[in-house]
Amino acid sequence: MNIEELREYCIQKEEVTEGFPFDETTLVFKVAGKMFALTDLEGDLSVNLKCDPNVAIGLRESYSCVRQGYHMSKKHWNTVDIDGSVSDKLVKEWIDHSYDLVVSGLPKKLRTALMKK
Repeated sequence: MNIEELREYCIQKEEVTEGFPFDETTLVFKVAGKMFALTDLEGDLSVNLKCDPNVAIGLRESYSCVRQGYHMSKKHWNTVDIDGSVSDKLVKEWIDHSYDLVVSGLPKKLRTALMKK
């Protein structure tokens, strides 16, 4: 997976916006204004993804490319190095988990609207 494929996968989800709220190199993907993924456009490709705290620990223990979220809450975020050590399918599943986790925390009215689309 490269940055273009990562971006395309994230942006195709319902109600996703992208932007650079922190600086000119940190690309952030949001659903209904809430972050679910962010990546730095400089250096080696990695992505920060929100993760259920119980799942996050297991992923870090099972995959060398998964570590505590860089500059994020270590409990709720993982940084995934996209280095080819895991399949694109697995990375996409982790992106889906992050997106779904953020959507599940939205107010009921917003969640319901997203589910109808």
